Amino acid sequence: MITIEHLTFGYSKRQKPIIDNMELTLEPGRVYGLLGPNGAGKSTLLYLIAGLLTPLSGKVMFDGIDTRRRMPSTLNDIFIVPEEFDLPPIKLSSYVKINSPYYPGFSLDDMKRHLATFGMDDDPNLGKLSMGQKKKVFMAFALACNTKILLMDEPTNGLDIPGKSAFRRFIASNMNDDRLVVISTHQVRDIDNLLDSIVMLNGSKLICSATVNEITDHLAFMTTSSPEMIERALYAQPGLEGTQIIIDNDSSLDTKLELELLFQYALEKGDELNKKLHKNE
Repeated sequence: MITIEHLTFGYSKRQKPIIDNMELTLEPGRVYGLLGPNGAGKSTLLYLIAGLLTPLSGKVMFDGIDTRRRMPSTLNDIFIVPEEFDLPPIKLSSYVKINSPYYPGFSLDDMKRHLATFGMDDDPNLGKLSMGQKKKVFMAFALACNTKILLMDEPTNGLDIPGKSAFRRFIASNMNDDRLVVISTHQVRDIDNLLDSIVMLNGSKLICSATVNEITDHLAFMTTSSPEMIERALYAQPGLEGTQIIIDNDSSLDTKLELELLFQYALEKGDELNKKLHKNE
């Protein structure tokens, strides 16, 4: 479990913090979508969770240990895949030999299976790969480390359409009750079917944290041309096939979460959204 307590981070105490007094709990066995506009602090939050940045105040606890202490017991159970990275010009087998000892749960068989999911050879020369191929290889290695915490920043950037489809299979088929995955992305359509929990940031603040079931229990998402439905909507946005709306789910409707629509609603009416999601608390 990750527990974030009164977390504040900025590069200078004289400037507005990038993350301001955040409180958040992330549970194992879930795939979290971390959403927010540019500059909202998504990547910063991932690096804070991994213990790579020092907060101005507050802390991130992983199973009761402050991740910023960089203890071996946390380092070998957290893996972060940044948005931008490079790999050395060596064979994958050499890369694995150098880096896998840091992760006691690493499985070579798992990595070969993950590479096969992406249609990749099991021992490519890393220096000769395209950026998209490097991302596939690095994600295969990351998941094969079998860490409890997997943090991924814009993982579908640079992937082609088959690669994005393979990525969804890659994550969905390797979840278990002990693993916690956080995916930061702008490409919500690439991952919306994977997610069971949503975390949204805006203006240094946490504006929404809820499971998909909690959201769809309280809110219904639909497309309509009815003026009456549009008038009563909590949020409405014109679409190609009609107006997309969010309404109170007073009739226990079973509708699919429209993540992009929810995101716009959260940006414009975050306080109202939180009241809707937590009205029974």
